[in-house]
Amino acid sequence: MAARRQKDIWTYVLIAAWVLLLALLVWPLSTVLLASVRDNATGDLTGGNYWTIFTTPQYLRAIGNTLWVGAAGMAGAVFLGVTLAFLVTRFHMRGKAFIQTLSVIALVSPSFIGAYAWIVLFGANGSVRQGLRAIGISIPPIYGAAGVIMVFALKLFPHVFLITSTAFASVNRSLEEAAENLGVSPWKRFFLITLPLILPAISTAALLTFVLSIADFGTPRLIGRNLEVLATEAFTLYSSEVGGNPGMASAISVVLIVLSMIVVLIQRRMVRKDIFAGNLLKPPIPIVPKGWKKVVVYGVSYGIALIGAIPAIVVVIFSFRNTRGPVFQPGFGFGSYDKVIHGITDPIINTLWFSTASVVSIVIAGTLIGYLIARRQSTVTGALDGILMVPYVVPGVVMGIAFIASFNQGPLPITGTALIIILAVFVRRLPYTARSVATALRQTSTRLEEAAVSLGYSPGQAFLKVVVPIILPGILAGGMMSFVTAMNELSSSLVLYVGSTITMPVKIYLSVMDGEYGTASALATILLTITALFVYAAFRLSGKKQSVLL
Repeated sequence: MAARRQKDIWTYVLIAAWVLLLALLVWPLSTVLLASVRDNATGDLTGGNYWTIFTTPQYLRAIGNTLWVGAAGMAGAVFLGVTLAFLVTRFHMRGKAFIQTLSVIALVSPSFIGAYAWIVLFGANGSVRQGLRAIGISIPPIYGAAGVIMVFALKLFPHVFLITSTAFASVNRSLEEAAENLGVSPWKRFFLITLPLILPAISTAALLTFVLSIADFGTPRLIGRNLEVLATEAFTLYSSEVGGNPGMASAISVVLIVLSMIVVLIQRRMVRKDIFAGNLLKPPIPIVPKGWKKVVVYGVSYGIALIGAIPAIVVVIFSFRNTRGPVFQPGFGFGSYDKVIHGITDPIINTLWFSTASVVSIVIAGTLIGYLIARRQSTVTGALDGILMVPYVVPGVVMGIAFIASFNQGPLPITGTALIIILAVFVRRLPYTARSVATALRQTSTRLEEAAVSLGYSPGQAFLKVVVPIILPGILAGGMMSFVTAMNELSSSLVLYVGSTITMPVKIYLSVMDGEYGTASALATILLTITALFVYAAFRLSGKKQSVLL
């Protein structure tokens, strides 16, 4: 009888999970897909929108630019991340925790804040450009493809660093020692032995950074200027032609999703999860660098970590600078914060309210879905696990357009309300908690739960009183990271917000576009401070710095 009740309870949860994802993920995206093949005037099915995309030079350039800056940003991130991971894991140095902290700061800082910080330094009126100009040195502003690629590389290298650090630390040193005994030089050992062993980790990290690059909206929009990519083209078509040409915006969105899905499929085929099995029996021993090697190791390691953290540092410093419009004035003060506190509190309140509401829902739904994935394995739950990959690859702009198309009318007309932003954030960040809970459950024995049921607990009671307390750190860690990413959500919110539902990321973006750099700095510092506090809490709750972020 207990087994039957257990099956019935989780059957209902499974049905509810599918209804939720079908309503908030599959239906909105199918609406975009359907809109992409409909004629705007007649409503007839047509492939004209895709024909326009692949025959118009403007859109072909956008596709080319998307692939180019994504690939170049990926290459830069891989070079910086692998270099830093190798130095940190293979050499004994002081301050490794500090380097990891700086890297995590770069990781959790919103990409558009990084773009804004580099504008403050190297933009048309950037402080570094002005300083160099004063001594007769002229350099071009950061705007354009080169600037976008640089920001991508510096923003995304921590992903590569965290993933490949584990791989470097897991290589069996017996293989490297055998090559050394055969007279193989250190460089050859690295390329012939070490690199092939960690290649799956590098490829995983590389493809992840590529997906994140091509889905990024804020960086190309702020720094790219005349550089159009698919994400900015979709937003431009949507924002300038609402109700006039949704088909083209939808078609470009579908192209962007397809590119992301292709990359994810490549990633899943390349990854071999058992590549490091058994290697921890004889892990590498860090070398103590001496002489010029010590200078290089410390200089390169701290240099990469500090450059990655520059945006966050610059934002905090410049939030205290005196400003007059878009120009920073000599001296420091609290003028920007005073302006925020006395005139721009709504974005802060909205951000905290929307994030809290969405994350409470995420924690409840994510915990239940994570349990289904880990404990009720079947074809149906496997498909549920697979569909949770979709929010990772769907750009926020596309999700925003999908929600507008789905909820602008019909049975649930919530466009322009706080609810539509909360639901969009919910479905985009749900995988963080679901996968965190599933991972925690896979590392936990089922015996305690089975014992509780055998002693008369109902399946629901066993779940709440036995399972939840055991995996509570995983639940809270996933919830914290969902909260952090929800607070920093820009692209979907930029499509969905109205005046009364504006959030901090949207206000920061608009302030940068309007040249209000002091206001943007103060708001960004507040956002970074809240983010840092919750990331610290997530680290403390998870017990593993990498588990929460990957």
